[in-house]
Amino acid sequence: MLGPVILAASRSDQMRRLISAAPVTKQVVDRFIPGETVDEIVPIVQDLTAKGLELTMDVVGEDITTPEQAAAARDAYLTLVDRLKELELGTRAEMSIKLSMFGQALEGGHALALANVRPVVEAAAAIGTTVTLDAEDHTTLDSMFAIHEELRKDFPQTGCVIQAYLFRTESDARRLAEAGSRVRLVKGAYKEPAEVAYQQKHEIDKAYVRILRILMEGEGYPMIGSHDPRLISIGQELARRAGRKLDEYEFQMLYGIRSDEHLRLAAEGHRMRVYTAYGTDWYGYFMRRLAEKPANLLFFARSTLTKG
Repeated sequence: MLGPVILAASRSDQMRRLISAAPVTKQVVDRFIPGETVDEIVPIVQDLTAKGLELTMDVVGEDITTPEQAAAARDAYLTLVDRLKELELGTRAEMSIKLSMFGQALEGGHALALANVRPVVEAAAAIGTTVTLDAEDHTTLDSMFAIHEELRKDFPQTGCVIQAYLFRTESDARRLAEAGSRVRLVKGAYKEPAEVAYQQKHEIDKAYVRILRILMEGEGYPMIGSHDPRLISIGQELARRAGRKLDEYEFQMLYGIRSDEHLRLAAEGHRMRVYTAYGTDWYGYFMRRLAEKPANLLFFARSTLTKG
């Protein structure tokens, strides 16, 4: 399987230098990450929302080794909030945050991440939007869920992400599927050991459907994070069976992947949110996109052969 190999490469400084230096890399990265600065991303936000799409914004960057870097990540999101305020989009443009960027892995990281993320959640609420806490590897999840629970005391609209390939997730979904919750379900994009996660695609797909059913039959707001046509169809059917209206759940897909499907779902009246990342520290994000879907790797390889 190529996925684990690519994920290992995402942690390699040598591979980072090699891929970053490849002449074709910027062209390919631009498919998934359409800008490095807020000024570059604002026109993208305006274009997508004009087409009837919604967004969740991610300022990429994960290699945080000092509290100062974590504070800089917080400030980058606060700058984003300021620009979103000017656009007056409300919940049509929310934000996704990885707590590792906010210092979660540092000494005293749980308290540090909570202290850094709270002002962003407060600022988002002040302009009528919200924040979703992204899921990372399984060792970080207890901290993420505790921070999520703490934030929801004052900002109940704060969302979180759960990953279908983890054994624990069905239990997490039952706990989270309560009134007012916002839960994004994804398959999972980190290399996890067999002790905690399903390893085969068919097992992960089955788990995804079981968990999505829990969310649809619950009282919260499910967010279907998938590009898989079969899972999208199943999601629509589960929503119908649960008696959900079109505005009582949503689909989420990555910028640059199945863009025609984004528009098709929106045209049918579905809420379709595009996960849109920007920033200069793109390497880890980019490599996980390659690991998630072999077609992305083939796209990169073909580009390298024809343009490099």
